Amino acid sequence: MTSLTNEQVRGAIAGVQDTYLEQDYISANAVKALSVEGSTVNVSLELGYACKGAEADIKQALSDAITAAGATAVKIEITSKVAAHQVQGSLQALKGVKNIVAVSSGKGGVGKSTTTVNLALAMAAEGARVGVMDADIYGPSQGMMLGVTPGTRPQPVGEKNMAPIEAHGLQVMSIGFLIDDDQPMVWRGPMASGALQQLLTETVWDELDYLFIDMPPGTGDIQLTLSQKVPVTGSVIVTTPQDIALLDAKKGIEMFRKVEIPVLGIVENMSLHICSECGHSEPIFGHGGGEMLADQYKAPMLGALPLTMGIRTSTDSGAPTVVSAPDSKETAIYRDMARKVGALLAKRAETPVAMPNISIVND
Repeated sequence: MTSLTNEQVRGAIAGVQDTYLEQDYISANAVKALSVEGSTVNVSLELGYACKGAEADIKQALSDAITAAGATAVKIEITSKVAAHQVQGSLQALKGVKNIVAVSSGKGGVGKSTTTVNLALAMAAEGARVGVMDADIYGPSQGMMLGVTPGTRPQPVGEKNMAPIEAHGLQVMSIGFLIDDDQPMVWRGPMASGALQQLLTETVWDELDYLFIDMPPGTGDIQLTLSQKVPVTGSVIVTTPQDIALLDAKKGIEMFRKVEIPVLGIVENMSLHICSECGHSEPIFGHGGGEMLADQYKAPMLGALPLTMGIRTSTDSGAPTVVSAPDSKETAIYRDMARKVGALLAKRAETPVAMPNISIVND
């Protein structure tokens, strides 16, 4: 029996590319431990994004490659370690949060809030610590979507802070938790922007890998406040294939570009209508709009979601698709999108660790 060398095994691993990082695991510096005893190989991978749903495929691909190189027994362990990545300008990271992802749309009615909650739940299902911040001050909906009992109030922490509400494994904060359900927010822009900052900074987030912010539609005061004063790692743009939605989505992309917040990708909602009776599909809002937008702005196409009754009814009932139908095709799309977002962030530069300030004094 011929013994393998470390170099042979590393060469085999270098021939396997991670679908989401678009790099082989050697180039991605993901191999943290490697041992070879005769023809038995043990490999420990540490990835920069949560990927529970892809672990089996990764292990199979690596095992096949290493076996082809001559191994008779292969054991692969996969862990993930999400780092804090660079934000815009000179802003400092929010305490308790590694990465903030803004989910935005140019106009209302395109399914942005539904995308936010399912994307957050999908990221949590992949193994990350995740929170959701409902920044739609005038029309908060995340509490209802996550099944938070009406009238639930955040618990105070100290004199001026509060703990987020826990729902389906997510840490959640919304202006809706501080007011009555039927109370309108009759505020001018600066007041709404101030409320957003207060909610973000006075919530005691508990060591989140990702905080998804459900943005209000448009490019107004709240978006400007977010881009100037909140440390955002990246943004996701939600649209439908409809021309008018694409027109407004472009404005959102241009806004994030101007404030140096990277657009991680495009999500196309309502790409196809699927009849619940016969299964017939039809692109009633147009076809290919999301891909066209992604091509125009050189942004990844994260995924396309169909217009189905199930997605709507599940969020209305407080149990979004990812938790109510974990084995559905729609959930598979959301989880694939979550892995894409995590991997895209993992490829960004990490936030540099502050070095201690050392001074030397001659006595």
